[in-house]
Amino acid sequence: MSTLSELLAEHTDLPGAAVDHLQRVVGDWQLLADLSFADLLLWVGEGQLEDGADVVCVAQCRPTTAPTVLTTDMVGSLASRTAHAAVFRALAEGRIVRAELTGAGPDEPDRELQLIPVRSGTDVIAVMCRDTDVQRVRSRGELERAYLACADDLCRMIADGTFPPASEDRSATHSSPRAGDGFVRLDQDGTVVYASPNAQSAYHRMGLTADLKGEDLAVVTKSLITDPFDAQEVVADIQAALAGRSGRRMEVEAHGATVLLRTLVLCPQGRLDGAAVLVRDVTEVKRRDRALLSKDATIREIHHRVKNNLQTVAALLRLQARRTDNEEARVALTESVRRVTSIAAVHEMLSMSVDEQVDLDGVVDALLPIMADVATVNTVPIKIRREGSLGVFSAERATPLVMVLTELVQNAIEHAFAPGATGTVAIRSQRSARWLDVVIHDDGRGLPTDFTLDSSDRLGLQIVRTLVNAELGGSIGLHPAPDGGTDATLRVPLGRRSGR
Repeated sequence: MSTLSELLAEHTDLPGAAVDHLQRVVGDWQLLADLSFADLLLWVGEGQLEDGADVVCVAQCRPTTAPTVLTTDMVGSLASRTAHAAVFRALAEGRIVRAELTGAGPDEPDRELQLIPVRSGTDVIAVMCRDTDVQRVRSRGELERAYLACADDLCRMIADGTFPPASEDRSATHSSPRAGDGFVRLDQDGTVVYASPNAQSAYHRMGLTADLKGEDLAVVTKSLITDPFDAQEVVADIQAALAGRSGRRMEVEAHGATVLLRTLVLCPQGRLDGAAVLVRDVTEVKRRDRALLSKDATIREIHHRVKNNLQTVAALLRLQARRTDNEEARVALTESVRRVTSIAAVHEMLSMSVDEQVDLDGVVDALLPIMADVATVNTVPIKIRREGSLGVFSAERATPLVMVLTELVQNAIEHAFAPGATGTVAIRSQRSARWLDVVIHDDGRGLPTDFTLDSSDRLGLQIVRTLVNAELGGSIGLHPAPDGGTDATLRVPLGRRSGR
């Protein structure tokens, strides 16, 4: 099964910001499916959507609050303009489009489709289809009405490009409460207009004896929470959501119960419409999670110790380099210090990570001053700067990629500038759905006239070629820059692509 990233890489050339937004939408849309009692499909356009072009389904979500109306897996399927005209209308017009499908037989329900444009910035980058059993929509109790009203607000915010917010911590949505765990709807003043039975039960566990409906949720919650600082944070978070600022996830304790709270801003078309609060009693779950937390802590401790050992090796190599009179040996030892330090930096990031993912921007920023310090040829400081975002990579790919970047920067520092000359080396990165493109640019004296990367015998460039080809599956090139100097161009694939 292809992942969302792989399908986007295969079928689109969306920029990195658009890909990140779709990841956030899919990360949060189980909530939408549950609130809507509907199946959700995410469609993106292939090519420029010229006549006869297709759209492809890149993600699918089924509700846990209602039977599914789509028993088949739609991910990866293509649809023509004729078969899915409403999808193309929503893409082209940038507005919510409604359609109806009549069941083909007695066992197939009549369905209502709502096609919601997914907007990132000012661009419509995808369409989310909300597919609902018409009979289910017509049978509405108080809970269904509250769920659907919140879902409608969130869908309009997706069409506006304001949900999910970019500022929200993505990891919070993975462990946040679901609609069925407990749902509270607040009016613009923060008063509870509806609380689901599960939400009411969770508050009973926290010590509340009265009914939530009609109460000021911030005041009630503050009175129940054990820690006064947590109580103040919850109040501030609810007030921020009511004011239209981004909500967030919090874990609080009250009377021996542990409860997760997540606030959602409801601001469709720029109009404040109160807020929603998801509530989940996780008292028993927390007890079972302690063993897993211990395991995660052990893994992070291992990474921390590996980092410390590598730093010890680097320190010993640095000490040996200072005591070596042979210039060639000293240079080799100094380069080894840099390479070991690069690997240690990755393990340092992993020691602080909970999901074996590495933020390369943080690693490279930490290594930039080290790369400048160990320059062996030019005694005049060379300025090094990073432009753009490298993004997050898995641990297995982060180490070779960091090694490649440090080798290319160090190669520019050592060979691009004449002794005593000043200059700048820039790491310019651009991330799309398919590729991470990095250019290491220097404004130095340029490449020798007879230079070719394949014939170069420099150890650093040989390491780069091996890592790029064998570990990263990418491409590397060194070329004269248009404005002088040299460009080392690196392209690394981000998703699996089909051969076409």
